[in-house]
Amino acid sequence: MKIKCPKCKEDADLAMDYSVVKCSSCDLDMSYGEYVKFVAHNESKYSDILGDYASSTEGHTSGSLDEWD
Repeated sequence: MKIKCPKCKEDADLAMDYSVVKCSSCDLDMSYGEYVKFVAHNESKYSDILGDYASSTEGHTSGSLDEWD
């Protein structure tokens, strides 16, 4: 599946099982979890997605980067 590379903004490939993201333009190669973290940290409009991946959001607002640092 094609997604936008967070580094070079070209097309990157997301494995069908969501295990890895690879970009042949800039040699990006990371797990999907790392990709989500990278995008959330570098593009503020997506920071709220971290709440979907945090093990517990109790005491934190949705999108808090505290759980990821």
